[in-house]
Amino acid sequence: MRSIVVFVHGLWVNGREGFILRRRLARDLDAEERAFSYRSVTASLDDNAAALGGFLASLHADALHIVGHSLGGVVTLKLFENPPALPPGRIVLLGAPINGSRAARNFARVPFGEKILGRSMRQAGLPANPRRWNGARDLGIIAGARPVGAGRLVAAFEGPSDGTVSVAETHLPGATDQLVLPVNHTGLVFSGLVARQTAAFLREGRFAR
Repeated sequence: MRSIVVFVHGLWVNGREGFILRRRLARDLDAEERAFSYRSVTASLDDNAAALGGFLASLHADALHIVGHSLGGVVTLKLFENPPALPPGRIVLLGAPINGSRAARNFARVPFGEKILGRSMRQAGLPANPRRWNGARDLGIIAGARPVGAGRLVAAFEGPSDGTVSVAETHLPGATDQLVLPVNHTGLVFSGLVARQTAAFLREGRFAR
């Protein structure tokens, strides 16, 4: 059985930062790993979701799992609003602002802020209409609660946050499981604890408790 884990990166990066996480997941799940790279600044959410769908469809696997960090999680969720025909698998979102991003909205107000954020993040930063996960795939959400990050320079968060995205901004009713860990936004990609919990969900459909 051929299993593949696909990592979908966040804003201003290209997926290379997820190398350690990808290798950990591949080892723990006895799977292959891939990184999907997309135009996080110049393309729209719809364009990036469509590109992700095409990339996933090109993979030949018996099981296909997706891990989306930050904006990558929003792109992943956008794709699965109309689920494509893909091999079975599970999804984990890491610090994804699926209910909008106060930090992004505030940053967009500074000079050149909108241009620096780019099209996808400007869309992702807007408050989302009430959402509920009704997809056939198991969906796990990990939020960070160590408030160390650049987001604190432009936003005063209500409640716990990872320094860039608040825990409340990651919450999605209907998700299979949701977990808050003591890491900051960038640390979600590098933390061994996050990697172990992500692997547990992709393997079992639940986080380890």
